[in-house]
Amino acid sequence: MHKNFKGIEKTVFGRGSFNQLGEILQEKRNENAKFILFVVDQYFKGKTLEQRIPSHPEDIVMFIDVDPHEPTTEQIDQIRDSVLSSKGLPAAVVGIGGGSIMDIAKAVSLMFTNEGSSTQYQGLNLIKKPGIYHVGVPTISGTGAEVSMTAVLTGPEKKLGLKCEWTVFNQIVLDPELIASVPRDWWFYTGMDTYIHCIESENGTLNNAYSHAYAEQALKLCRDIYINEGSGQTSVNDDKLMVASLMGGLSLTYSEVGVCHALSYGLSKILGTRHCYANCLAFNHLEDFYPEGVAEFKEMIRKHQITLPQQQSKGWTDEQINKMAHVSYNLPHMWNHAVGPDWKKTITIERIEELFRRL
Repeated sequence: MHKNFKGIEKTVFGRGSFNQLGEILQEKRNENAKFILFVVDQYFKGKTLEQRIPSHPEDIVMFIDVDPHEPTTEQIDQIRDSVLSSKGLPAAVVGIGGGSIMDIAKAVSLMFTNEGSSTQYQGLNLIKKPGIYHVGVPTISGTGAEVSMTAVLTGPEKKLGLKCEWTVFNQIVLDPELIASVPRDWWFYTGMDTYIHCIESENGTLNNAYSHAYAEQALKLCRDIYINEGSGQTSVNDDKLMVASLMGGLSLTYSEVGVCHALSYGLSKILGTRHCYANCLAFNHLEDFYPEGVAEFKEMIRKHQITLPQQQSKGWTDEQINKMAHVSYNLPHMWNHAVGPDWKKTITIERIEELFRRL
């Protein structure tokens, strides 16, 4: 069975396009309880962007601190319950921030219309009803969350996304001006998430002409941004990175991620390591799976003078490493893509523990 996925309904791209958000939302304002829920990264509280949010007096603007913790099922349930009990069902949800905020906005929009805890829906096509209208406004580029059909959540038992066609945003606003203030290290880590998406998408059993076309162009843009002459954190490269993030997300949507992301999920679930940073920590030691990609990644690290810690595993207990290995092992779709349908013959808990001990 071939994938039959739903794409974003509308996309606006360009410098200053954030100014169109109010107009975009206007036609939805008479729906449900006639208010908008804005979910915004706490980073922008008190900054210029806060004053530019096109909120009305009846709207809710919720600032959320996503550092250092990624979205949890408990957090999503609490947001849903508090909004419903105080004001009812919103006309729309708007996420303004990085990948974690994108995932919160997507997950909350679904949980407004699906009963019970979000823990019930961690997995593929478990959501029963479409969510409410939701808009993504990324302020950092690389995660691909703006285009992904997954809202990744950490629950009490597992880190796994709410994944279905209704997760995808109805509208995204891609304004490169919004990512200009991203700290240099995180500009690198999130950009590498795009790069790693494409390397893993390309190197696996599910790679195909469709996913390859997006990955090829996204990788070209990543090399322009991080390696070639004129590379660096410039306005031109911000434009390119925003497009690369979108294309990288589309590539993995019709293919899959692999070993690096499986390890990253273990780091995030057990140690609370932020996703993009966890990807960089893991990818740096995966030459045997992605030799050319890792070599190029290390060239980017040198060029941008990024320091990644080494020998971290010496500070981890055997129990922590074992727990991380179990989280990673229980992502069969990633191992199937990276290694093949017989992946269990070579990928064991002990093998994954060895991979973690490299870090």
